Amino acid sequence: MTAAQRPEGTALHRSVLPSGLRIVTEHLPGSRSAAVGMWVAVGSRDEPPALAGAAHYLEHLLFKGTMRRSAAAIAEEIDTVGGELNAFTTKEHTCFHAHVLDGDLDLAVDLICDVLGDARLDPSDVDLERSVVLEEIAMRDDDPEEALHDEFCAALFGSHPLGRPVLGTEESITGMGRDALHAFYRRCYTPERMVLTVAGNVSHGAVLAAVQRSFGHHLSGCADPVPTRRGQAEITGRCTLALSPDSSEQAHLMLGLRALDRFDERRYALGVLNAALGGGMSSRLFQQVREQRGLAYSVYSAVDCYADAGSLSVYAGCSPGRLGEVAVVIGDVLAELARDGVSGSELTRAKGQLRGGLVLGLEDSPSWMSRIGTAELDRGQHHTVEQELQRIDAVTTAQVGELARELFARPLTVAVVGPYADVDQLPEQIAELVA
Repeated sequence: MTAAQRPEGTALHRSVLPSGLRIVTEHLPGSRSAAVGMWVAVGSRDEPPALAGAAHYLEHLLFKGTMRRSAAAIAEEIDTVGGELNAFTTKEHTCFHAHVLDGDLDLAVDLICDVLGDARLDPSDVDLERSVVLEEIAMRDDDPEEALHDEFCAALFGSHPLGRPVLGTEESITGMGRDALHAFYRRCYTPERMVLTVAGNVSHGAVLAAVQRSFGHHLSGCADPVPTRRGQAEITGRCTLALSPDSSEQAHLMLGLRALDRFDERRYALGVLNAALGGGMSSRLFQQVREQRGLAYSVYSAVDCYADAGSLSVYAGCSPGRLGEVAVVIGDVLAELARDGVSGSELTRAKGQLRGGLVLGLEDSPSWMSRIGTAELDRGQHHTVEQELQRIDAVTTAQVGELARELFARPLTVAVVGPYADVDQLPEQIAELVA
């Protein structure tokens, strides 16, 4: 076991069991709760094409009952203590998490270990939940912004698994049987791929004991090596224009480019660049597109960093008649940043935004649990808040400017969702972005 007293007053402990299961806890002085999360290094990028959407499908199914509990019993036990139990799936991991009073730590650990380790996957539940997942896919397709993001990723990453939607498709979910799901579950949801993180008024010893009681029958033997994702496959997407016709009265635009993976030390400069570009009300996009011209209500930029790839994207929603002008303004903003970089005042505001977002985002135990979970799963390193703040403060205008010149010289991928039957109906300014 390793232990570290953190400058912010918390205490971090980490243990690696022979089975490969990693357990990381952080004691938060003054907390009266416990946040528990089991993180599994399995997401949509780890699915074979025939099982696209399997990780998210299993996110639903594992709560439908275990060898010891029915779905109703799981719900009743967490409700009896006033707790919360949920899960989410991303492109690179799945997390099952609970938030309870500190005195109910054992129950939270037991529930999560039970659903992760001993789910039944009853055929009737597989069929029932299939309808729920298909409804969720339909809801995604009815949400232009969600559909736009999937179109953008598909165009940017191409045949790479990062280009697939987390939910899968109607075809893949419809064709997915219980046996295939169960085989995927048993193959991928194993201790060496799992990280249990707990934050709050907890002791590391109590968490270890609770895990042994609830999950011990899965912890025999030694860990098998987990395949690395770094350099797993070449990104084969083309920088191009993607269109998804939609009957809405608004046009939705997303444009962007491949950026940095999460191991790149320039990610702090990228965070500052993103904040200056479209991270707040003082950002260039918000000021140029909305405040000065009134072209769109919603406009922002975002960064996604994965194990071996990344993206920087810009979103804007506007009336179809303004789509061409919005595209021109965004293109001009990117060109100006590539040419001139950011000013000293922009650097100061962007750093302040990142600092505030980091510290204010750690106001409760679930936030701390998520922080240590992603740190362990993504990089296997745990920086203190102070260390993260120092890395943000160390970013210079020269670093941001150099990164802007490099990134914005790359070809753009553009996706549009709106009332357009084909690409020829789009304003000519859209095609010019990918020319």
